[in-house]
Amino acid sequence: MDAFFAAVEQASKPSLRGKPVVVGGLGPRGVVSTASYEARVFGVHSAMPMAQARRRCPNAAYLTPRFTLYRQVSETVMELLGRLSPLVEPLSLDEAFIDLEAGGAVAADASASEAEAVGERLRESIREATGLSGSVGLAGSKMLAKIASEEAKPDGLFLILPGTERELLAPMSVRTLPGVGPATAEVLRRSGITTVGHTAEAGEAELLRLLGKAHGASLYAMANGWDDRPVVAERDAKSVSVEDTFDVDLTDRAQVQVQVARLADRCVERLRAAGRSGRTVVIKVRSYDFSTLTRSETLRGPTDDPGVVREAAARLIDTVDTTAGVRLLGVGVSGLADFTQEDLFAQAQAQAEATEAAAAAEAAEAAAAKGQEADGGATRTSTAGAGPAEPLADRRWLPGRDVRHVRFGPGWVQGSGLGRVTVRFEDSGSPPGRVRTFSVDDPELEGTEPPLLAAMERAVGAGQLPEPAIRPKSQSGAAAGEGERAGPPGEEGPPSAAAGTSSP
Repeated sequence: MDAFFAAVEQASKPSLRGKPVVVGGLGPRGVVSTASYEARVFGVHSAMPMAQARRRCPNAAYLTPRFTLYRQVSETVMELLGRLSPLVEPLSLDEAFIDLEAGGAVAADASASEAEAVGERLRESIREATGLSGSVGLAGSKMLAKIASEEAKPDGLFLILPGTERELLAPMSVRTLPGVGPATAEVLRRSGITTVGHTAEAGEAELLRLLGKAHGASLYAMANGWDDRPVVAERDAKSVSVEDTFDVDLTDRAQVQVQVARLADRCVERLRAAGRSGRTVVIKVRSYDFSTLTRSETLRGPTDDPGVVREAAARLIDTVDTTAGVRLLGVGVSGLADFTQEDLFAQAQAQAEATEAAAAAEAAEAAAAKGQEADGGATRTSTAGAGPAEPLADRRWLPGRDVRHVRFGPGWVQGSGLGRVTVRFEDSGSPPGRVRTFSVDDPELEGTEPPLLAAMERAVGAGQLPEPAIRPKSQSGAAAGEGERAGPPGEEGPPSAAAGTSSP
C-alpha cells in the first residue's frame, strides 16, 4: 500500500487530501511512522525524528496513529489477496507476498500480459474496496517481487521477467538487497563494491572473505537474483512485546515501576488477542545515554495471566539501576505456545486480592454511611470539584483523534492547548468541513472509535468485496488447497509472487 497510514488519514479527512500529512509520535522524542507523498517532497521520511520533520515541513498536518482503523483497512486488503491464492504471507499491515501460481490466478505457462492483467485487476479491486492505492511488484521470487513493488511506487505495477534479473539489478545500490545495512555497505564500499552489479562481479569467494560464510553466500545469491524462499501462509510469531519512549526521562523509581506494570498489561492484551501464551518474560530498558539492556525470566510454564507477567517484569526491573534516567521501557513475552499452563499460585493470589478488594469496598461503604449520619443524611464526597468522572485518558484531545459533538456530529481533533480544543467536523464521505473550538471539558464533546472509510462502508454495506482478479481456471497449475508449485525451488519460471509495500 502507498504511504499507508498517511493515505488512510487523507481518505478519512477530506480537508487533508492533496496536502502534506505526517503520522507518528508527536512528543519531543517521537518519530515519523509514515509521511504522505506531499510531505516527502520536503524530505520527510519514516523513522525521522518528528522534531526534524517539523522543521522541514512546518505546514504539514501532524497526526497520532489510529491503528484500529489501519487494521480494518488491512484486513480488507488481505481478504482480497486471499481470494487470489491460499498462499499469502503478510509482512505488516500494509505489505504481503502472494504466490499467484498456487491459487491458479497465474498459470505456469502464463504470458507477461496475463500476469500484468491480474496485477492491475488487484490494484483496481483494492481501490474499489478501500479508496486507497497500492503498488504491485510481479516477479519469480520474493526478493525480486519486493524490489519490483518499490520500483512501481506510487500507485503502479512493475514486472520483472525471468532472465532479466541481473541486468535490472546491476546499476542499483547494494543497499537495495535485503540484509545490507549501513555497516555491511561500508565494508563493501571500502572494497570498491557499491552496486549490485559490483557485488555479483566480486564473486562468492571475495564476499565470503569480507562478510563471512553465511552472510557472504546469501549476498552473492541475491546479487545474482537467486531466491528460492517459498511464500509461507502463516508466519509464526516468536514473541509479543510493547514499548514506550518517554518525552522526559523517568528518574523516579516508583514511576518506572508503574510504567513497567502498565506495559506488562498491554503486552498480555496483545498476547491474548493472538490466542497465545508465553514462557519467558523480557524487559527492555534504554537509558538517557541510549545504552540499552534487557533482562529475562523463564517461568515454570507458558502463561497469559497479567498478574504473573506483571510480577515477573517487576522482579526484573528491580535488578536494573534506573536512577540516572530511563528514556525507553519495553515488556515482552517469548517462548510462545498455543496453550496456557495454569499457575495455581497466581490463581490463589488473584482470589486473595479479590477478597481484599471486597473487604475494602465494604469498609468504604460503612465509613460513607457513618459520614452521612453525622451530616444529617447529606451525601459527603472527598472528590467535590474534581471534575467529570470520565477517565483522564478519554479527555486527551490528541491531533487526529475521532470525536463526536452532540450538536455538530462527527469530526476530528486538529489541535488543543490552553484549555481549548479545535475540531474539524467532517468524515470520509463529506466535503471539507468547518472548524470549531470548544473547552477541553465540554460535556457535549466525546472521543469515538474511528469510522470506516466511505469506500469500505459501501463495500461492507453491499455485503461483498469486489472480485480481486481474473478468476482461476478450473484446470490450473495448482490443486485446490494444496499450494503446489510448478517447479523446484530456485528454478526460473513465470512471475509467481506479488508484493505490495508502503514505507519509503
